[in-house]
Amino acid sequence: MVKDNTAGSRLFDIALIVILVGIAILCILPIWYTLAVSLSNNAAASSGRVGLWPVGFNLGSYQELMGDRKFFNSFWISVQRVILGAGLNFVVILLMAYPLSKNAKELPYRNVLMWILVFTMLFNGGLIPWYMTVKSLGLINNIWALVLGNSVPVFSVILVINFFRNLPKELEEAALVDGTGPWRMMIQIFVPLAGPVIATVTLFSIVYHWNEFFNGLVLMSAADHYPLQTYIQQMVVVIDANTMTAEQIQRMSELSNRTLNAAKIFIAMIPVLVIYPFLQRFFITGITLGSVKE
Repeated sequence: MVKDNTAGSRLFDIALIVILVGIAILCILPIWYTLAVSLSNNAAASSGRVGLWPVGFNLGSYQELMGDRKFFNSFWISVQRVILGAGLNFVVILLMAYPLSKNAKELPYRNVLMWILVFTMLFNGGLIPWYMTVKSLGLINNIWALVLGNSVPVFSVILVINFFRNLPKELEEAALVDGTGPWRMMIQIFVPLAGPVIATVTLFSIVYHWNEFFNGLVLMSAADHYPLQTYIQQMVVVIDANTMTAEQIQRMSELSNRTLNAAKIFIAMIPVLVIYPFLQRFFITGITLGSVKE
């Protein structure tokens, strides 16, 4: 490949680097500001004097956070949700993607099943039927209500289907000659080769289950069952005091400490920030190879 070293090309490269660095800074600034607020004293944070650096540096918010039982309870609920939800997504995605990656001769009505799958991605029954279904199953205030609600991530299924369809057909033919059955073929041949796309969709599942708050808000009637993001949403959302009960007002007043709230939000970001760099390298391969066909 011949590299273009003209002045225009170099200028374009410099401009592209500046733009990308600017976008990166814009993405980092909210996280940095949240950290600065969490490390500032209450007076500076409440008066809005905190910028990019802490004012009146102290670790009091983190020391107080260590004794917040509700925060760690909601944190543990989110950890369970991620483990159960991502694990269930992994199993469902593979069990759906492998057979649907075959052609219509190998899997009768394969095209019909694909249309049904895509239809569910575009349309749903609505919020009220969804809630009534969950309630009729007795899952209100149950962690499985948070897990089963997104047990079939259709977009991820389609990515894995297309990745499987891009694998060399000769591998499957050679395995069939050796007498390999469908289960063994999926587990020992397809899954190991699909590492990039599996890592990609697993990260999608982890981020979804960790960041999603609405299901917890609707399906959990008691604060003790809130996942972390629902707990934080209730903590920082603007609520009209005229519509709140005395108990709710008292709870919100206890959570009005801005530096403590910032500390909780920052701690909630850490798990995804830690996991993302390890899986990010699979994104290009996982998404591009999984989006060619279908």
